[in-house]
Amino acid sequence: MSIQPASSHSAEGASNEYNVRVRPPTLTALLFVVFPAAGLAQNTKPVSGVDLDALDKSADPCVDFYQYACGNWMATHPIPPSESRWGRSNELADRNREILRGILEKASVDDARRTPVEQKIGDFYYACMDERTVNAKEYDPLKPELARVDALTDKSAIEAQAIRLQRDGVGVFFAFRSEPDPKNSTMTIADADQGGLGLPDRDYYLKDDENSVKLRAAYVEHVTHMFQLIGEPPQTAGGHAHAVMALETELAKASLDRVARRDPRTRYHKMTVAELAALCPFVEWTQFIDGVGAPKIETLNVDVPDFFRALDKMLTAASLDTLKAYLKWHLLHAAAASLSQPFVDEDFAFYEKTLRGTKELRPRWKRCVDTVDRQLGEALGQKYVEETFGAEGKQHTLKMVRAIEKEMSDDLHTLAWMTPETKKQAFVKLEAIANKIGYPDTWRDYSSVRIVRDDFRGDTLRAAAFEVQRQLHKIGNPVDRMEWHMTPPTVNAYYSQQENNINFPAGILQPPFYSNGRDEAVNYGGIGVVVGHELTHGFDDQGRKYDAQGNLRDWWTKEDAVEFKKRAQCLIDEYSKFETVPGVHLNGKLTLGENTADNGGLRLAFMALMDSLEGKEAALIDGFTPEQRLFLGFGQVWCQNQTPETARLLAQTDPHSSGRYRTNGTVQNMTEFQKAFACKLGQPMVAAPACRVW
Repeated sequence: MSIQPASSHSAEGASNEYNVRVRPPTLTALLFVVFPAAGLAQNTKPVSGVDLDALDKSADPCVDFYQYACGNWMATHPIPPSESRWGRSNELADRNREILRGILEKASVDDARRTPVEQKIGDFYYACMDERTVNAKEYDPLKPELARVDALTDKSAIEAQAIRLQRDGVGVFFAFRSEPDPKNSTMTIADADQGGLGLPDRDYYLKDDENSVKLRAAYVEHVTHMFQLIGEPPQTAGGHAHAVMALETELAKASLDRVARRDPRTRYHKMTVAELAALCPFVEWTQFIDGVGAPKIETLNVDVPDFFRALDKMLTAASLDTLKAYLKWHLLHAAAASLSQPFVDEDFAFYEKTLRGTKELRPRWKRCVDTVDRQLGEALGQKYVEETFGAEGKQHTLKMVRAIEKEMSDDLHTLAWMTPETKKQAFVKLEAIANKIGYPDTWRDYSSVRIVRDDFRGDTLRAAAFEVQRQLHKIGNPVDRMEWHMTPPTVNAYYSQQENNINFPAGILQPPFYSNGRDEAVNYGGIGVVVGHELTHGFDDQGRKYDAQGNLRDWWTKEDAVEFKKRAQCLIDEYSKFETVPGVHLNGKLTLGENTADNGGLRLAFMALMDSLEGKEAALIDGFTPEQRLFLGFGQVWCQNQTPETARLLAQTDPHSSGRYRTNGTVQNMTEFQKAFACKLGQPMVAAPACRVW
């Protein structure tokens, strides 16, 4: 899975959290939502850890387990007006931001005794919070760049301007970045990919249902308003907005859809620079590669060759005025959050209110905390770790990782459908998985990033440009497998397919996933499922295509591949039946990897809990058996409410199932759950047939 912050509105393939043109090793992360960091509970005796107040005891767990586990919580926790969805995770996320806020407010005091790290994170936060100065500047920080675009008199100059924007982290036309070579995972190569969209997904441009048509009209209106904010007359602004929509639609038509992109083999086409130039001669590729700051290269990966063929035709056919409008729009889009209030409000009106159903803008301090975490994450992370991270949580996580790795090994030994030849390779891969917990061994060096107290837009721009160059300078060098691709405060976890490691940032070692002293069954339902989930990602429909070294290589026999696909199809069919809002179903193909990991992770955690009990019948706590507490601990992680707009958007773009179906879709496949709650054949939480891959 991949994480997106609540305020993110990046188009797929257009930007990551920094809005830069880079790609880390292929990651599958645990969560969509963000959980906050908090101190570990220090109870002197075991307690359940089940949130009894969240339960809806009028519900039958065998009919709707999610309602049973979370029903009362959902009824008493409406979505705040500044959010598009609200869960137990969001409550904790606010607590996490409070910790980071305290760090940043202390660091923002202009004191000569501050360390270099404190100066950077403190002054960045101060500049972001200085709303008066930001508003006084209006869009002055963008005027020089906008003037450069306006001054273009020939299409041959378009590339030079695109290079400037790409260097500053504005992803125009396509993506250019670094990544581990899929077939030589120890080395980093350059990568050219589809991109350049302003809507969340290529399908938003192509579907003809009523909702999609309305959203496209709203998008054109939004782009029009943004052009008007920089002084364009309404008619001119409207014409430019329609031109942007037409151009982006052509980009969308040439883009692979999300399901097709899930197969890494569809995105591996190693070429020479000359071969790429033959696909898209409009771009002077040697000039572009040098201009964006990448080292000299001879070969690179081109994810979607047909996209670049179409891009060449589009760039050749488009008028100079259209291309200039497109460049200005993406500059405005990327900069909106760091400009004056009218730009912030207009950006919110479309990307949050229209797309997600959010009613109010989040308080500025929350947005500023998130900005510093995104832009200077390992600098802020150092201070976070100093304040919050304990060795006990790290040791406990390592212990649980080893226990669940043992369960996966045992499960592989008894797996009836896999042949010995493939099993042998699976054991090699499992044994090679490395574990990283907490934070990096070596902190990222931000000393070259200039951060000043009165230049929020400039600080944001310089931090983004730093990250672009940091990533591009990896090209041609060995992959650093000790690098982290999430910041330490992030409450999440991920598995890297090309590095073959699982990663647990410090932020996740807290309730609802883990608490020292509470009942171990609930810990297994929390952090234990996280561990199992990430391990399973190494063997899901994408992860299984990479070997123990992280290379894209088919190590399966044909017989085993057929058996795997048969079991995976069961999950595809099962989850595709779930309706997230009336008339909108989950996409079982898009969510297959995460559903596989959820099902496998919960099963492994259950097996580990049973082994830890050593066959003894443990006492009831809060009226629940250990088995019941594990399932409740798992389900209550996902208690949430969300707007219909957000549910609709996520069903189209998110590789994770919604909370209800991450819970019900998983437990209904487990006979262990049915035994724990005495469910009978024919009840909704008893799938027939039950799906199981791992």
